[in-house]
Amino acid sequence: MKRSTFTCVPRSVDYEDRITIDTPEGVALELTLAGLGSRAIAGGIDLVFKGLLALGELLILTTAFGDAGYVVVVPVAALSMFVYNVLFETLGAGRTPGKRIAGLRVVRASGRPVDLRASMIRNAVRLIDGIALSWLPTMVSIIVTRRNQRPGDLAAGTVVIRDRRAVDKTPAPAVAPVDLQPDRVTAGATWDVSAVPAEDIATVRAFLERREGLTAPARARLAAQLDHALRPRVGGADERDAERFLEILYDAKRARS
Repeated sequence: MKRSTFTCVPRSVDYEDRITIDTPEGVALELTLAGLGSRAIAGGIDLVFKGLLALGELLILTTAFGDAGYVVVVPVAALSMFVYNVLFETLGAGRTPGKRIAGLRVVRASGRPVDLRASMIRNAVRLIDGIALSWLPTMVSIIVTRRNQRPGDLAAGTVVIRDRRAVDKTPAPAVAPVDLQPDRVTAGATWDVSAVPAEDIATVRAFLERREGLTAPARARLAAQLDHALRPRVGGADERDAERFLEILYDAKRARS
């Protein structure tokens, strides 16, 4: 199987850093990397929420245990900050509240959604290079690394990208493929999708979730490439539009899993 590879695209007139991920199917997905400024904004917003959480814990602990509550509040607060990041990243599609507001998302270096193990690693390292070292290693690492990665990202194999769907003021009416759509399930009810592996469905999902951030030519080209690669594996597919075919395939496969 072809490995996912990365190439840095030269900085364009919009001053955005991008990486191109070559999927095992030979389809290139372009992702826009988050920079130091946007990550600082997201981190600052999360820090406010974490501060409120720590304040609540302090009040609860001192009320319950008196002065002894001050002794345990630091480790309790550190643990809650760790759980805050891991919980939101793994259950919120890579987005903490701060990242969601700033339009960012953490993903695996392969472009796949971040999993529990990767999130735990990157946030365990954060406890050291973050508050303990005043975020200095974090800032330096984001600036000097090719994929704008902090030490936790390097250890976990993750990158932080711009989630254009969250900041686009004029989103297209296409439905994001998070929930099963009954009309698509019905349309694909007679399709034989047994020959399409889970890895290919993950690639389809990545395209469907990120297509709003692509230019029209790139979106059409990627849809056509995926259609060409996957249509021969699907029996009874009668949908001719490439994107609609991918949407129906995605929901038909999920409905039978």
